[in-house]
Amino acid sequence: MALDTGPAHGTEALARLAEEHVDHRFKGLPPDAYGLTVAELAGQRRNLFTDGFTTPVLALSAERLEHNLRLMETYSARHGLTFAPHGKTSMAPQLFHRQIEHGAWGITLAVPHQVRVARAFGVQRVFLANELVDAAALRWISAELDADPDFRFVCYVDSVRGVALMDAALTEAGASRPVDVVVELAAGEGARTGVRTEAECAAVADAVAGARTLRLAGVAGYEGEVPDADPEKVHAWLRRLVALAVGFDGAGRFEGLEEIVVSAGGSAWFDAVADVFAEVPALSVPVLKLLRSGAYVSHDDGHYRELTPFNRVPEEGALEPAFRLWSQVVSRPSPAQAFTNAGKRDAAYDLHLPFAQVVRRDGVERPATGIEVTGLSDQHAWLRTTAQADLEVGDWLGTGLSHPCTSFDKWQLIPVAEADGTVVDYIRTFF
Repeated sequence: MALDTGPAHGTEALARLAEEHVDHRFKGLPPDAYGLTVAELAGQRRNLFTDGFTTPVLALSAERLEHNLRLMETYSARHGLTFAPHGKTSMAPQLFHRQIEHGAWGITLAVPHQVRVARAFGVQRVFLANELVDAAALRWISAELDADPDFRFVCYVDSVRGVALMDAALTEAGASRPVDVVVELAAGEGARTGVRTEAECAAVADAVAGARTLRLAGVAGYEGEVPDADPEKVHAWLRRLVALAVGFDGAGRFEGLEEIVVSAGGSAWFDAVADVFAEVPALSVPVLKLLRSGAYVSHDDGHYRELTPFNRVPEEGALEPAFRLWSQVVSRPSPAQAFTNAGKRDAAYDLHLPFAQVVRRDGVERPATGIEVTGLSDQHAWLRTTAQADLEVGDWLGTGLSHPCTSFDKWQLIPVAEADGTVVDYIRTFF
């Protein structure tokens, strides 16, 4: 059975987030806020540093978050791209809706649970960047499509076997609307998912054509998996993807469509996507050039700061890291060592350790000179300190993080703070 998941229900669901009560589930929030609704707490406009928040606490910058949303909206429009940012980054319906308000076509997701979250909050267009062969999930998707004619759902297919499993599950479910699928072209030998050769792509497309419950809607892939990626190799693979769409169209495989989906785009090579998608020739119907970058919403101080295409095209603007994790020095056992109370439960560590940025003491903030995070335990950060480090037990340490996808998932309710520390909103995540 489909849930009530239309736009009106989504608006109501978002409103209910503000009615949720603050309690022990949410790290870092003021203990004296217990029992308040999120809306009531937000209305108090408490200060992150002086009004009872406890460490560790992760905060999003209100100004930088808005800057990043506007920048990618402008970038996509300038390059004629339709934008479906990857929602797995934040799994935050409030941010999904802000992304859509900033021009996003819809939201990209990775697994069925994430689609259920998006639908529960009224997202009407979903691109699932995975082949979906789970029969229970397909039954649910079919019910959603049949119940809501305005719901648009597109997912990958990358095997004849996968097509057969999808068709069997959807047939058993009595699906009346076909599921739109795009053939996923692999980024190369040894890459992640996707069909390896054009001949195999044609075989998958043939299988889709023979499935009553599926409709071939286009082609897609992920250029971030190109082996030993560099600009030349990424451009070459993207041209293969476009050529696949052109060949399918010439063979009449997209007959009956109103638009053809051609999709790519992680957070490291969207400039290459813009370059190559600008070269897409006219096909039998308009092309939906769908970009899926997701990490931009918060950006970071490590992995994506190094890889962002804006480093290559600085005239287009720059994303700003919006996360800062605040922890407190709880031990200073020697002049060369200190420990704070944030660890693996609180900070991303899969790509880089946190970066010490600022120290706060008695309301004064200064650079974290001579301080380096060298390791994380479950609930402690290990700091190496030089003679230049002015650090005492009780100081607050502000750290930057690397990899947004493994930062959001550690926090269920994240304060959004203005530059002076005033908390103006709270972002709820669903992982």
